Amino acid sequence: MPLSKPLMCITAVGSNRLSTNVVAVSLLAIAALVLASHDARAQTPDPSTRTGALEQAQAEKVKTLTPQEPEKFERLTARAEAMLTRGGNHWYPFFENSYSGGGFPFGAGYSWFVGPYQTLDVRGSITPSGYTRAEAEFLNPRIFNRRGTLAVIGGWREATEVPFYGLGDSQPENRVSYGFTQPHMSGLLTLKPTRRFLVVSGGIEYTQWTLQPGEGAFPSVGNLFTSEDLAGINATVNYLHTQVGVGLDWRPAELYARRGGYYGITVHEYNDHDDQFGFREVHYEAIQHIPILREAWVLSFRGRVITSNAKTDQRVPFFMTPSLGSGSTLRAYPTRRFRGEDTLLVQGEWRIMVNRFMDTAIFYDAGKAVQDEEDLDFNNLKSDVGFGFRFHGPFRTLLRTDVAKGSEGYRFVASVGPVF
Repeated sequence: MPLSKPLMCITAVGSNRLSTNVVAVSLLAIAALVLASHDARAQTPDPSTRTGALEQAQAEKVKTLTPQEPEKFERLTARAEAMLTRGGNHWYPFFENSYSGGGFPFGAGYSWFVGPYQTLDVRGSITPSGYTRAEAEFLNPRIFNRRGTLAVIGGWREATEVPFYGLGDSQPENRVSYGFTQPHMSGLLTLKPTRRFLVVSGGIEYTQWTLQPGEGAFPSVGNLFTSEDLAGINATVNYLHTQVGVGLDWRPAELYARRGGYYGITVHEYNDHDDQFGFREVHYEAIQHIPILREAWVLSFRGRVITSNAKTDQRVPFFMTPSLGSGSTLRAYPTRRFRGEDTLLVQGEWRIMVNRFMDTAIFYDAGKAVQDEEDLDFNNLKSDVGFGFRFHGPFRTLLRTDVAKGSEGYRFVASVGPVF
């Protein structure tokens, strides 16, 4: 049946609109293709221009990029730092002596986890002259919501020829020696209540010092001194030693730092079971690192004062008196060269970064040991100057060598720890 005129009109109108829509969509699609082709041509570098050549070279380089590999020396440094760092399940070399001045120690240790973060560490060392050290340490570094570290140590130390030159301003030709054995058991708790800056510590130790005649080429101390002249000769002393310390510490790390500082005071109480050799010892220490030229240079300073005071009707034994002279105090002088109940030490270093793993240093040390606290002044200081190298990782000094010159000649120092 033929369509009516109105229907035919509607059909015609609809057909026209459909054709118009199809044409519009087709035009839009063609325009999009043209624009996309234009953008693609615009994004493709034109190697005939300098900018295009650089962009093309960068695009080719991106295809061959790989993660940066550490250099050989960096890998060796990281391995050495991992070996010397205690904690975890591994063997490591142990280069700490039973007592300073005993010669180079040969030793090893093994640590393993006994909890999520707690470790047990067993270690020992011996020197050619017979200095012996053996000990075990339990370490919990995350107590009190990771604000505290607890260390418990028990062990044995023995020294055979500890040098002694006398008290106060002594002469090098007066050297004698003594030996001792020392079993000990201690616990030390270190807290950082604010996580930064403030450091509080407290500890307790039970130890026994048994003095023995010195060995080696020098006379024994008992051959030249009596117990009246020198307190503690041939004595056996049982100490209950307690300590409390407080300080401000904002260094990135204690064993290697190029900025920050430490200022603290620690009080030690040595109570003798027999009430003969009890005394109090107080340590005052200040360390400051001042970076220059984005830490390429560092000016580092240290000041330390130690005072000792005997308890009523008791004496400070000679082998417990503070001393100066070693690889970390007066570096041009033999170990424990100067002894006295009170000591003063000042040190300065100009440290220059050679690369990420090595620094050089020009240094100056000065100090004195006296028997009277009133003599702790800057008059008649023993001093030295020198030059050295420090090989280190980001947070630890792995090896330090120094050559120092003082009034008694030159001295070479090698150590696996920092000066300060």
